[in-house]
Amino acid sequence: MYASSIAHQQAAHWYFKLFHTFCFILEQMKRAKKPAASAITNRRAHFDYALGDEFKVGISLNGREVRAARDGHIQLKGAFVTVKDNELWLTNASFTLRNNEPHSREARTVDTSARKLLAHRKEIDRMLEAKKTGMTIVPLKLLNKGRYIKIVIALGKGKKQYDKRETLKRRDFARDAAALRKTLR
Repeated sequence: MYASSIAHQQAAHWYFKLFHTFCFILEQMKRAKKPAASAITNRRAHFDYALGDEFKVGISLNGREVRAARDGHIQLKGAFVTVKDNELWLTNASFTLRNNEPHSREARTVDTSARKLLAHRKEIDRMLEAKKTGMTIVPLKLLNKGRYIKIVIALGKGKKQYDKRETLKRRDFARDAAALRKTLR
């Protein structure tokens, strides 16, 4: 009788150690996950375009593209929105997709194919009218907070070279003024 209680205690101790090891591994896995990017921005758009009205629209993606968006493997630099058959299409946005082949663990491919944007008919009509006047539709941000993945697009007029130089001068002046204010405190 005494031997069976010792064996029972040893088994309970072994299960206890196993449980704590399992909890420790789960904690490490949770910490190892890198935080998902909540918004992917197109910083170049503010420099290249004088931006106007903004619209938040949906985007049609498949499973691998959604995973790339959640992981932050998207590049919006150089991307633009085109209109085909009264529908909006995101063109030239780079999605770095993970291959699903078992032998290639971290192999990725870059896909720049066009993706359909989902917007209300009134918004599309407003954008078409603006496009006829010479404006461009530019993607600004890709938002992946929550359940849906949205993209913020804006109407913009392309800046001339001298406008871009003026923007750089203003930015440099503001930076120098802020540094001077900081040193005078």
